[in-house]
Amino acid sequence: MSYSASERRIIRKIKQSKRQVSINVVSLIDIFAILVFYLLVNALVVEVIPEYQNLKLPDSISKDKAKRTVAVAISDHSILVDDHVVMSVDEALLVNERTLQSLAQVLSSRQKDDEKPLIDGEPEILDVNIVADYKTPYELLKKVLATCVDAKFGKVSLAVRALEQGASL
Repeated sequence: MSYSASERRIIRKIKQSKRQVSINVVSLIDIFAILVFYLLVNALVVEVIPEYQNLKLPDSISKDKAKRTVAVAISDHSILVDDHVVMSVDEALLVNERTLQSLAQVLSSRQKDDEKPLIDGEPEILDVNIVADYKTPYELLKKVLATCVDAKFGKVSLAVRALEQGASL
């Protein structure tokens, strides 16, 4: 039996529509495996500033995450660098100089530990996090900041307590 051209075209379209479409899932599996690996690596790297008891951080709306660096903590009674007591707050307030020598010595030893390559003949400016109570006297905070900058820790971050979204200061 012979079919007309239009009938043959219809029969051919029916046969083509019955074909199975196959998807190559191997490449999709590879892409998802890489995506899962990337997410796991980035989710497990969490930078945390050490928490100090008896310190109430000032409130702030901050979008930047804290980086793990040298932490200078100013508590009610002492100044600490990475959980090691450097000097008492009373001693620091009695110092008549712009900087605190004992803090500068500890920071310069940390600078040698974190030695970075020279950029244009100058060492790279290092990061420091300052964790202080919201009631810390400005005079003391100013001395600590000046000491950090003099010790080549010029990228200073002040730790704050993040407020909820939509909250106001």
